[in-house]
Amino acid sequence: MKKKKRLSPLIVIVLSFLGIIVFGVILLKLPFAVQSGESLDWADAIFLSTSAVCVTGLSTIANLASTLSVFGKVILALLIQVGGLGIVTIAVYVLVILGIKIGVTERYVLKEALNQHTIAGMVRLVRSIVFTTLIIEFVGLVINFIVFIQDYSFWNALGISAFHSISSFNNAGFDILGDTSLQAYSGNILLNINTMVQIVIGGIGFIVIQDVIKKRSWKGLSFYSKIVLKTTLFLIIVGTLLIKIMEGDNATWLQAIFQSITTRTAGFSTIDMNLFSYTTLTVIMVFMFIGASPNSTGGGIKTTTFYVMFRATLSFIRGKPTIINNRKLDDANRAKAFTLLLLALSSTFVIFIIVASIEMHNTVYEMTFIKVLFETVSAFGTVGLSMGITPYLMPASKLILSLLMFLGRLGPITIFGIVNTNWGHPYVSTVDYPLERIIVG
Repeated sequence: MKKKKRLSPLIVIVLSFLGIIVFGVILLKLPFAVQSGESLDWADAIFLSTSAVCVTGLSTIANLASTLSVFGKVILALLIQVGGLGIVTIAVYVLVILGIKIGVTERYVLKEALNQHTIAGMVRLVRSIVFTTLIIEFVGLVINFIVFIQDYSFWNALGISAFHSISSFNNAGFDILGDTSLQAYSGNILLNINTMVQIVIGGIGFIVIQDVIKKRSWKGLSFYSKIVLKTTLFLIIVGTLLIKIMEGDNATWLQAIFQSITTRTAGFSTIDMNLFSYTTLTVIMVFMFIGASPNSTGGGIKTTTFYVMFRATLSFIRGKPTIINNRKLDDANRAKAFTLLLLALSSTFVIFIIVASIEMHNTVYEMTFIKVLFETVSAFGTVGLSMGITPYLMPASKLILSLLMFLGRLGPITIFGIVNTNWGHPYVSTVDYPLERIIVG
């Protein structure tokens, strides 16, 4: 009997995200998803659903608060939550609650979705991830409510607080406060700190969160967790200093640190991006490209990729092997990091060229080079920061940037890995070839 061929876990992951995006589009197109007199065309619905599931935060709708109905806002929040946790993680959690046994196939898919090395303890990890997420978001909701109850009625404040908490932890960057993000609360220390803490926790990744909760000491943390935490702290400090130095009195220290944190995939802003100098915008784009950490709710090439490339490059310049914590860096890790960088740069560049060529014919809004580039990098990094051009993009650009957001959320390695017929089985050659040296540089 012919053996039934199963889909690879990578294909299952990609299809699951595509499926929830399509489902989101259908729900957002329902008449009662928007307020009376408002409507979403197909391009806007696709863009919004993709942005939510890919936890990006870019929106072709200038004011979500006045466009979406309560139902629409709830759907958007659910899409963000599902996108942040991952549909595979949520599906397995639901099966566990229903008492359905999780087979080996499901565990393998989950292993790939969470970027783990083994299928051992997958169900336990999923339970912990979901529980921890709900606790963090509930605490964030309570703190947000203390701030928003001062400006809104009870139910409005509760809804905004819940939405903002979900959006913050999942590094989505969506808000239902109006069309200026958090600029009205740029001086509110409590809201700023709460938002930043949630962004950082969501951005370091579920594996690191679990490690910190269990070990509760720096010495007991895994080597991976230490790299993520040190790199995250380094990027936050450097970003804060650069923004403050370059902007001077145009940005307070609170705005500088907030922007440094939110730049790496969250997408909230307490200052108008158009007020920043080109130098600051360039720095922000670099940080958006780096993004958050693996197994997190953020995008980008990831902090560990940046760390590996930085250490490998430094070692190469010194003419020494890459030694980290008295261990030699695996050649496969180094190759994967630089491959990811090349794929990410190539994908972003190609999409930028396509979008720029389309927007040359935009007669509604002037699309400058820097604005289109900023939008493109923001889409890949699933950041959500914008210089205000998103609502004015042409339909074709919306669809193409939706594709880039999808690529950025799942990662180029995952997408292009689908064509790898040796998935899960490292290629071992039975033939030894002679070495060849090519002149480089």
